[in-house]
Amino acid sequence: MPFNPRSMLAILHDLAAATLAWIFAYWLRFNFEPPPHFVDEMLHTLTWVVPLQGIIFWYFGLYRGLWRYASVVDLRRISLALLTAAALIPLTIWMFRISAVVPRSVLVIDPILLLLMMGGSRFAYRLWREHSKHNPNKLGEPVLVLGAGDAAVALSKELNRSREWHLVGFLDDDITKHGRDLNEIKVLGALDSLPQWAARLNVKQAIIAIPSATHQIRKHIVALCNQAAIKVLTVPAFDDLLSGRIAISQLRAVELDDLLGRDPVKLDNQGLHHLLTDKVVLITGAGGSIGSELCRQIARFQPQTLMLFERNEFALYKMEQEFSAHFPNIRIVCLIGDVGDAARLEQVFTEHRPAVVFHAAAYKHVPLMEQHNAWQAIRNNVLGTWSVATTAQRHGVEKFVFISTDKAVNPTNVMGASKRLAEMVCQGLQQTHGTQFVMVRFGNVLGSTGSVIPKFREQIAQGGPITVTHPEVTRYFMSIPEAAQLVLQAGLMGAHGKIFVLDMGEPVKIVDLAKDLIRLSGFSEDEIKIEFTGLRPGEKLYEELLSDNEHTLPTPHLKLRIAQARAVPAEWLHEMLNWMNSNATQNDMEVKQALVGWVPEYVPDSSLQ
Repeated sequence: MPFNPRSMLAILHDLAAATLAWIFAYWLRFNFEPPPHFVDEMLHTLTWVVPLQGIIFWYFGLYRGLWRYASVVDLRRISLALLTAAALIPLTIWMFRISAVVPRSVLVIDPILLLLMMGGSRFAYRLWREHSKHNPNKLGEPVLVLGAGDAAVALSKELNRSREWHLVGFLDDDITKHGRDLNEIKVLGALDSLPQWAARLNVKQAIIAIPSATHQIRKHIVALCNQAAIKVLTVPAFDDLLSGRIAISQLRAVELDDLLGRDPVKLDNQGLHHLLTDKVVLITGAGGSIGSELCRQIARFQPQTLMLFERNEFALYKMEQEFSAHFPNIRIVCLIGDVGDAARLEQVFTEHRPAVVFHAAAYKHVPLMEQHNAWQAIRNNVLGTWSVATTAQRHGVEKFVFISTDKAVNPTNVMGASKRLAEMVCQGLQQTHGTQFVMVRFGNVLGSTGSVIPKFREQIAQGGPITVTHPEVTRYFMSIPEAAQLVLQAGLMGAHGKIFVLDMGEPVKIVDLAKDLIRLSGFSEDEIKIEFTGLRPGEKLYEELLSDNEHTLPTPHLKLRIAQARAVPAEWLHEMLNWMNSNATQNDMEVKQALVGWVPEYVPDSSLQ
């Protein structure tokens, strides 16, 4: 163990305790009147016993911890050290032929006294530190902890040490805990009594300390906090707590992810290591919401090189800065480029030879692509995918993973139709040997660029109103990390042009998301109004994950299924590419009319009445 100068006081304390214990053991043995010759032998043996005990204390790591966190583990370590010393002291006296007679009772009394001194001083110091900070009248914002389990107890210890917070009570639905004290703080009552206790104790903050709570319970608690006009924080998920005690810095605001109630993703880490570790991996659109999260998730598997391909200079710069700070051991290559630039792609693939490609670059905003930009959506999303995919194929890339969308299913907008065409490009390029193409469809991700959540937050910050297109509009949602993890899992499992459909859970009404976000921001619906503006061009009331002529097959992973899409013949691919390359530009109406022929399930928005 490396020496810590701050441990010197603890070492000196224990050596002094060892000296006093040895002397006091003799005094007790002889009823405080030791004969003169035993006093001489006591002092003589002291020069051997104390250094021996000091070496044993160091060996057993008694100076690794801090006294303010003294625990049963420290007491057990002290006991083992003292038992070892008690066995080695007579052995040392015999081996070195020390001319002294040590009463056997002294060998028994000494470790007992030393245990009381060393253990008692440590626990006394901890109690002094905690009680000096745990003052009922201390300054700090009063706070209620919701829950009275292990996480709440661990959190209470941290709160008691904090100058920022003043813990005034627990609330829990377990009636057997009501009235009990946890770390000298009372369990006041049930969760439903939150508004009453908040008013009585002048509480403006509450912390959810129930890591295993379902999303229904969290929604109920958020509603109670909104009713009581108090802000709510939460501790991390239970898995995040296993590494140690809860820290104040880990407290965070309740997010929409906490209320959606989706189970954590279980990844085949061994398989993903085989796919990604020591490989050169390319991510297009690496500065976007999904692309950037894919970079972070892939970094966990230690690729040889991570190639970040992005058109937006600032987005790529931010990724370069993030990886320098948080992933300094990962070799990254930041590449400015457009997926439609065949020459740039050829240069990148020739120079870096990627083995795995995740293609996330795309235009995704439905209304923007629907009007005035339809041809650019096709060029970027379809021709860009074809350029990256064929370049990957020529350079022997092992696996090509294309990020698709639920809007590609029975599309009513140009963006969705362009993504379905891109899927069909990958299907048409798939051959028996060579690059394996995999497509992954999923719905909206919380907080992604252009999604409703950042827009709602901005509108709330401005005092409202929140604008929702239609009271019945529904969407599938998942968090960005979950989406990226499932993309990786699908990339591992997929091959031969398969289309994977992610389990998006139950669809969520956008108006319900807006209401939840209002409550999480500490407002009521009377303070932040919701206005309905009508569906925008190309938008559906609801999204689908399968076309009318598709069905799915199960996979070993519960959150992934395989869509059985119709085959795409090579002749169709050539004809479609000829259409795209033979037209320098087309207006919106021409694009939509052509898409009806290329994507049979596409029904333009103007036909939906």
